[in-house]
Amino acid sequence: MTFELAKTFRFESAHLLPYVPDGHKCGRLHGHSFRVDIVVTGAAQPLTGWVVDYGDISAAVRPIVDALDHRYLNEIAGLENPTSEVLCAWLWEHLAPGLPGLAAVTVRETCTTACTYRGPRKA
Repeated sequence: MTFELAKTFRFESAHLLPYVPDGHKCGRLHGHSFRVDIVVTGAAQPLTGWVVDYGDISAAVRPIVDALDHRYLNEIAGLENPTSEVLCAWLWEHLAPGLPGLAAVTVRETCTTACTYRGPRKA
């Protein structure tokens, strides 16, 4: 059996989108209360009965989220154009090496918007 675990993290950051058309509101400096959902999939381990300890997910994610919290995202390497799509892929790239079973990263900028990235396609 394969299970899917999800854990949510929050951070506050400012950004602007440098490539939007002139006059677009996202071209001005603004901030968001970001919510990030991290999804891990796998089989439950026979001894523990879980796929992974939620604490292990937190240990992998927290330092990366802390590096984004109360920052100007455009100043972080790789986030010069910090769209939700770019932020999802950036998070994946930084999380995947230390989080086995990573299946999806969802970034929510607002209560009504979300972007999900499920990693690079396998050949």
